[in-house]
Amino acid sequence: MKYFYFLGLIVVLSSAFVSSPVTNQSQPIIKASMDRGKIIYLQRCMACHQVDGSGGPRLNPPLDGASTVKGNDKLKLVRIIIKGMTERVEIDGEYYDNNMSANPDLTDTQIADVLNYIRNSWGNKASIVTIAEVKAARTKIK
Repeated sequence: MKYFYFLGLIVVLSSAFVSSPVTNQSQPIIKASMDRGKIIYLQRCMACHQVDGSGGPRLNPPLDGASTVKGNDKLKLVRIIIKGMTERVEIDGEYYDNNMSANPDLTDTQIADVLNYIRNSWGNKASIVTIAEVKAARTKIK
């Protein structure tokens, strides 16, 4: 009986020193991606979407809190960044009319970085976009 108690105690105590490697190792990577994405955002997106992601009424949709930004359709977001938008768009019940310029010159890494920034800044909290996801999405965009 003492043997099982001792064994259980060792398991419990040793688990206290084991951290989650995925979370701890990925945090600096995610932060670095978002830091790079912020620079791209400030250079390419801020003029229309504002520094706080609030957009402009009836012209440029907000990125902060937008279901499209926080949603699971990463292909759509990659397509918008690469191809831009020229049609009127409805987001969360509001319509926006301003065109968004295309950004075909951005690399897969830059697109992942800027998406990670907008999907996880202000009030947004969404899954991370990987370079592999952007690369796969790019192959589907004509």
